[in-house]
This record gives sequence, C-alpha cells and structure tokens, in this order.
Amino acid sequence: MTGRAPDEVVESVSRAFERTFGNAPTGVWSAPGRVNLIGEHTDYNGGLCLPIALPQRTYAAVSRRDDGVLRMASAQQDGVVEVSLDDISPEQPGGWGAYVAGVLWALRRDGLAVDGLDVLVDSTVPLGAGLSSSAALECAVAAASSDLFDLDLLATADGRARLAARCVEAENVIAGAPTGGMDQSAALLCDDAAALLLDCRSGGSRQVPFDLDAAGYVLLVTDTRAEHALVDGQYAARREACEAAARDLGVGTLREIDPAGLETALERLGSDEVRRRVRHVVTEIERVTLAVAALESGDLVEVGRLFDASHASLRDDYEVSCEELDLATATARSGGALGARMTGGGFGGSCIAIVRASDADAVAAAIAAAFEAEGLTAPVSFTVTASGPAARDR
Repeated sequence: MTGRAPDEVVESVSRAFERTFGNAPTGVWSAPGRVNLIGEHTDYNGGLCLPIALPQRTYAAVSRRDDGVLRMASAQQDGVVEVSLDDISPEQPGGWGAYVAGVLWALRRDGLAVDGLDVLVDSTVPLGAGLSSSAALECAVAAASSDLFDLDLLATADGRARLAARCVEAENVIAGAPTGGMDQSAALLCDDAAALLLDCRSGGSRQVPFDLDAAGYVLLVTDTRAEHALVDGQYAARREACEAAARDLGVGTLREIDPAGLETALERLGSDEVRRRVRHVVTEIERVTLAVAALESGDLVEVGRLFDASHASLRDDYEVSCEELDLATATARSGGALGARMTGGGFGGSCIAIVRASDADAVAAAIAAAFEAEGLTAPVSFTVTASGPAARDR
C-alpha cells in the first residue's frame, strides 16, 4: 500500500470514481497520515505534541451535489454508502463512512454552507497502524469541501485550524472515537521538512525543523501489524482517568501541573493507577519541550534519549504498549538506533526509530527476524520524511 506513486493513486482514484458514479470527479484532494515524534496522550490534556506529516496519504476524488445527499465509496471496499445530510448521526451511516459524513455534519453545525458530495477514497496510509488513517480521510474530505463549497479555509493557517477542529468534532461525535486534536492538526498544518509543535491548550502551533537526511539519519517506521483500535474503550478509559485527576487536583487540564510540583500533586491522588497516568502526561509534555530544544540545536542523541524515555513511560505508566511494540523498539535500539518509541494511541500500531540511513535495512530486517522468532505476525518497516499538508492534487 505504501509503494504507489502519488500520480498513480490520483489517476486510479479518478478512474474508480468515474466507474462508480458515471462521471469524472471535479477534483482529487489528499491529506497525509502522521507520525507523532513525541508527546503521546497529551493532546486531550491541553499539552504539547510534535507530529510530522507522512508521505503516505489518503486521496479523495470528489464532486459536489445539490440535493443534500452524500454518496461514498472506497477502493478498499465494495459498494456505495449513501446518507442524507439531515440524517447523519452517531448511528448513521456508521462504519468508515462516519468519518466522511461527520465532516459535513460538523461543517454544517459550524454554520458553513455545504451540500452533498460524491466521494471515492483510496489510501496509501496503512490502515490500523496508528498512523492516523482516519484523520487523513477526514481532512482530505474537509479540504475538498472547502474548495467545492467556496469556504476558502485552506488559504490561511487559521482557516486550516478551523477545518481541523471540525474534523476532530466529526471523529469524536459521529465516529465515536474520543481522540484529541493532534492528528487533524498535523494533516492540515504540517510543512515539508518540519515537525509541528502543537499547543493543544492555546491551539497555537509553529514549525520546528526536522531534516534527518542532512545528518545521515532516517526515521524508520515499523507497522507491527498488532491489532489497533481506539474505539474499544481503553483509549477512552485513559482520557477519563486524566480528566477525573484534573478535577481532583482543581485544574482545568493536566497541562497546568508544573513538573517541579509533580510529586506533590501525585500525593493528592488516591489511586496508584491514576498517579501513573498523571505522571506520564506531565513528564511527556516536558519531554516535548526538551525534544524541540534538542532538534533546534541539532542534538539527535538527546532526541533519541527522549524517545526511549517516552516509550518507557507509555509502557509502564500509561500502559498502552504491547508485546509487539516493546519488541520492535528494543530490537531497533539493539541495532544501533539513537532511540525508539511507540507512536500513536497505542494498543498496537506502529513504532518509530532514529537510525543511520546506512543501517535502516539491517534494523528493519532485525525487527522482522525478532518477530518471526516470537511467532508474531510479520511487521512492515519503511522510512519516512516530513511532508506537506492536505491539498488539492488535481
């Protein structure tokens, strides 16, 4: 899925649209998946995170309709899903179509004049890999809607941030996944060769240079193929624990806890489990700040150390890692990686490692061999560069 060239996907999704709906699409838009370099489970706690956009993208061939009907098809599935805009709800249309329909629902709820669409989607973002294929889908449709309905929200950072917020609302309310706003912000705001420092309390963001190639390194992503889902209750349970802890501590979000006063704050919490959850969030936010400073000074060794510390915290305090993620990160470190960590919500998905470009194939092979030795499903590893945001391709 990750090997197709962008022009090839644009052409194939256009042809599939015409076969499905009987006419050529007005255009094709795409949005990237994302890798979060560091800052996991901080977004819904008002914290900081540092994602990059991936070269792998979700493509949407789209034409507008004027009858209040949304028709959706996917290159990955048979059939057409149809729903009236007036009938969109957490129950309708359900499935993958909820991520598309939710975008139009949220734009209408924001007072924006949108109508129906015909949409056919294809993707090179690995599904279920923790690389935010769902946000890529939402943001591709949002970008198309902005252009087709003359909303003009792609022209400015503020407009793109508004689109991102609507996509978050779509995922939370209509798709029923209680995620924060990092994924959609990354898909709509990231620049080439840069990471996006996103302040989830203020909504502000800025670009941080991220060009490993110049230093002779690459970012190796390993899709562990471990089952990954954010709507099975575990993600929601972590979020609810954090929100309850914030209430108990008398703060709006865990972002307000000063790392210097963390131990004092933890003593006020009655559960060891909740204390561990809070410790992860507060220390992870601090690690983002340190990672930005390290990137800006060119200290990749320090970035790697922070990757390792982040993974340990996610594994031990937040308890969202799994056997496959732990094995992949440990094997990458043994193979010479500067650092490695799980990325995304956890419970499966992908990990990332900073490795020398000359070592990438060997590290990927070592991870595959380690999985085979443990009788695990074969992983898929690939290198990525920081890429650009949602845009029109044709």
